[in-house]
Amino acid sequence: MAFEHSVGFEPAERLARDRDSVRRRFWSKLKRVIANVPFAEDLLAAYYCAFDKQTPRHVQASLLGAIAYFILPFDFVPDVLPVLGFTDDAAVLATAIRIVAAHITPEHREAARAALKRGIGNGVA
Repeated sequence: MAFEHSVGFEPAERLARDRDSVRRRFWSKLKRVIANVPFAEDLLAAYYCAFDKQTPRHVQASLLGAIAYFILPFDFVPDVLPVLGFTDDAAVLATAIRIVAAHITPEHREAARAALKRGIGNGVA
C-alpha cells in the first residue's frame, strides 16, 4: 500500500504550471490586498523575475510556486486575518527568494518599485 506524503502545496504546484492563470490571478489579488501586504516590493520583484525570459527555468518554477501560493484563495493562515493573514505567504516567498536571490536583478527590483509608484490599481500588469 502506497501513501502520499504532502504538506498541502499541490494546488500551488498545479497552478504554477499555468503561467497565464498565475499572471491574471496575481494582478487581481494584488490589487485587492496591496494595502495589507508589507512585502509587496519583494513579491513584485519575484513576479518580474519569474516572467523574465532570461531567468533560468528552475528559478522561474520556484518563484511561480511561491506566487501561486500567494494567489490561492486558501492557505495555512487565512489572508483575511489582520496582521497574521499574510505571514505564511511572506514565509513561502522569502524562502523562494532566498533560494534564487542571485537571479533577482536590480532591474526586477526597479520594475517592482516603479509599479508601486504608478499604483497597482492603475492598470499595472
